[in-house]
Amino acid sequence: MTTVMPLPDSRTVVDEARARGAYPHVIDGAPHGDRTGMLDAIAAALSFPDHYGRSLDTFYDGLTDLSWLPSGEHVLIWTAAERLKRADPKSYLAVHGVLSDAQRALTPRGGRREGRILTVVLAD
Repeated sequence: MTTVMPLPDSRTVVDEARARGAYPHVIDGAPHGDRTGMLDAIAAALSFPDHYGRSLDTFYDGLTDLSWLPSGEHVLIWTAAERLKRADPKSYLAVHGVLSDAQRALTPRGGRREGRILTVVLAD
């Protein structure tokens, strides 16, 4: 028997992030049923520079840079991720994979030393 854990409430995740001094960035995935829309929403939430190219490669590059944001932990809270997962499963897996890879790259053990950590949370 598999137990499916409910997604955390986005407000709780925001409150917990702020309590530990992290910067929360909430993305509402409900209006985004395609890869481009989701990438644009995440880029906007993280204030990506204008030269961001809208491909998965440049998306990863932006996520692992974040030099325009203050040092510290940045918590990307993706609500309604199921919308993209249902509408375009391949795009969901691609975006989710890049987010996971970037999160790993920005851990203290990931080798980056710019003082920024990325935490990705799927929430309700």
